[in-house]
Amino acid sequence: MKKYIYHYSNMKTFSRLSLALAAAMTFSCGPQESELEAKKAQLKAYKDQYHELKSSISELEKEIAAEDSTFAKNNRKSVLVTTVKAQNQAFEHYLEVTGSVLSKKNVNISAEVAGRIEQIEVHEGMRAAKGEVLVSIDGESIDNNISELETQLDLATTLYEKQKRLWDREIGTEVQYLEAKNRVESLEKNLATLKTQKDKTTIRAPYHGTVEEVMVKLGELVQPGMPIINFVGESDLYIEADISEAYVGVLEQGDSVRVEFPSLGRDIKTKVTAVGAIINPSNRTFKVEVFLPSLKHIKPNMISVLRIKDYENKAATTVPTNLIQRDNKGEYVYVVDKGQAKKQYITKGETYHRVSEIKDGLSGGEVLIDKGFREVAEGSKVQIVES
Repeated sequence: MKKYIYHYSNMKTFSRLSLALAAAMTFSCGPQESELEAKKAQLKAYKDQYHELKSSISELEKEIAAEDSTFAKNNRKSVLVTTVKAQNQAFEHYLEVTGSVLSKKNVNISAEVAGRIEQIEVHEGMRAAKGEVLVSIDGESIDNNISELETQLDLATTLYEKQKRLWDREIGTEVQYLEAKNRVESLEKNLATLKTQKDKTTIRAPYHGTVEEVMVKLGELVQPGMPIINFVGESDLYIEADISEAYVGVLEQGDSVRVEFPSLGRDIKTKVTAVGAIINPSNRTFKVEVFLPSLKHIKPNMISVLRIKDYENKAATTVPTNLIQRDNKGEYVYVVDKGQAKKQYITKGETYHRVSEIKDGLSGGEVLIDKGFREVAEGSKVQIVES
């Protein structure tokens, strides 16, 4: 008791000295001292008193708490927190994988005849309609052969007609007639073959599309099978992705898929059109093909994100994932119970987009500590404030 009286006496003495000092400063400066300076001096005196009182209060609280546990509990400081409620709502989990846009009409157009590049009608990035000329190959040698065959065919036709008239009058032998006829037919077939080769010296667009790459130069000699142009069609686009073998049996043809194109900032809903039957041994994945409708600005090799729903609970209890903590007993969240923080142990299910499904431990509607949940402990007093 004497110690407490001592503290109180010291505070009273200090208070009197401070007030006296402030008054002395005010009057000693005379009429030239401004009112502002007097207020500053008084504020400093109050602050000194506050610090002295705070220190004395702290010491007294420690001494009383050491002798009275009830006092310590009742005077524990409250932690300011915000809260959210456990929700009862539908919960969906999606498998997210990166896919690439491909085209079934992405082809390398190759030369079918030998020759020198005579004309290149297109350039990279140019769009071409079906049948439009892309590249021309010199066909002079084929033209010469055609001209020669046409001359031979004219002669063979004349001989055949004369032989036929004789045969109709039963003059000559049947063998002579058949040889003449065969000669004409053979030359006609050879001429048709050369004309087909002549047509192949002009390379045309097989369908509407875009010239992705021109692989030859003007005047370059090409051989049959040599790639000339990489041509990409505007239709029949699809998305291909590699899925972990852990999802074998989960994904099936016809499953709904949401596809996002990060570079375009848009997403669409489509479906799985094909599921691979082989596991890639190098990365333990299988191929999935997703239908892609005709969309503006979508290009082959564009990156996309596939979201395939693999789990759904229409009556789930959910909480923000970041509120879940773990200790030796398991996972838990802090709930507010009679103004105090209380650990509520839970069994967590699936997690998607920062929301977790709670299998056990919460039924929905519980008040969870949100902001400030890391500053509280079991039994901490809490004061709920607006976010």
